[in-house]
Amino acid sequence: MARIPTTHDPFNAVAEPKRRQLLEALGATERTVTSLVALLGWPQPMVSKHLAVLKKVGLVSERRAGRQRLYRAHLDKLKPIFDWVVPLERYWTESFERLDEVLERIQKQEK
Repeated sequence: MARIPTTHDPFNAVAEPKRRQLLEALGATERTVTSLVALLGWPQPMVSKHLAVLKKVGLVSERRAGRQRLYRAHLDKLKPIFDWVVPLERYWTESFERLDEVLERIQKQEK
């Protein structure tokens, strides 16, 4: 089965750790490519490449202000990922609670 392109949906786009870092760097502010390069310490072509992917899936938008292009993250578009992760979070919480119970029993047995 062929792999779905990273530009298909937010899940695939944020599978790349660099793009997640870029979204974090943008946060709720608008930034230029130059400021992102300075902040992240990446080469400009790398920042532009990852911005293009995020833009294509709707996680980032671009606005022109004179000669500058300002980029803004649309973090609300990550909601499908959040909705998918929440049930998994419950699983891990329950697993850790069970582990705590086992550890408590072991500690009681050792005393």
